[in-house]
Amino acid sequence: MPTQRPAIVLVSGGLDSTTCLAIARHDGFAPPYAMSFDYGQRHRHELAAAERISRAYGVAEHRVIRIDLRRFGRSALTDDIAVPKDRDERAMSRDVPVTYVPARNTIFLSYALAWAEVLDCDDVFIGVNALDYSGYPDCRPEFVASFQQTARLGTKRTSFTVHAPLLHMTKSQIISRGTELGVDYSMTHSCYDPDERGRACGRCDSCVLRKKGFTEAGVSDPTEYARWVP
Repeated sequence: MPTQRPAIVLVSGGLDSTTCLAIARHDGFAPPYAMSFDYGQRHRHELAAAERISRAYGVAEHRVIRIDLRRFGRSALTDDIAVPKDRDERAMSRDVPVTYVPARNTIFLSYALAWAEVLDCDDVFIGVNALDYSGYPDCRPEFVASFQQTARLGTKRTSFTVHAPLLHMTKSQIISRGTELGVDYSMTHSCYDPDERGRACGRCDSCVLRKKGFTEAGVSDPTEYARWVP
């Protein structure tokens, strides 16, 4: 077990970030600090999930940062744009999806970097993934490496490291790893267009990939859907 040291984990309430938190704990980063964002997203049920997950993992502190990315719009997650449904994977990755929120991960990592300076912390975890959902430009390995270098040049954290342990994993591999670490995926929320009760639609890109991941991992899907989804 490595020497314990603090780390900030970006916790959205989704499957990937929860697995990332479990990995950080397993790898000896303690205490973990959780950071979430209320950025005007339409699927705000994920924030309740982030709170549940942070409590379950006993983080030292969970901060919810409020910013309004609706001012910029141009995303199905922050604007009056329909969330795509019933698409196959080729359609998802053909172009940058309309669910991409402009500069979101750059903004999130910048806030984490600022908190890291205050905490004298050199480690930040983010659950970006360049495989199953490769359409987001801020989920690429080149972006992660570039932000890390910028952070080291622009702050006193010259050893600042962005950990992206899921970067080259498929969704099924992520679920398998999380299951090994005891992650309770019933706590997580991934849907981009849940109903008023927070039940997943089962048809948006995020739901489709989540269902596929559980099936391929051979793990029972604990997601509550608004209607039965095969």
